[in-house]
Amino acid sequence: MNTLEPKAGERVRNVHFTNDTIVVDLFDGRTISVPVAWYPRLLHATKGQRENWEIAGAGYGIHWPDIDEDLSTQGLLHGAPAPRSASKAA
Repeated sequence: MNTLEPKAGERVRNVHFTNDTIVVDLFDGRTISVPVAWYPRLLHATKGQRENWEIAGAGYGIHWPDIDEDLSTQGLLHGAPAPRSASKAA
């Protein structure tokens, strides 16, 4: 049995932000809270950009179209910050 497969209750119900955290409510009643600093695009986004999110990936992901950011409930549950981006070569 693959324990990394998402479970039905791990679907996103709601997303909101505090001053320094992303808070994701799941359908199974759990709440995930992680530092917004882990996700630079969200850290530097405006309030309006942060609030413009949509459920993605059959309910197991969150997408912010204004900043092209995607997070999964699995990544959040495992405490996975955004990977460091390689230096941007022109």
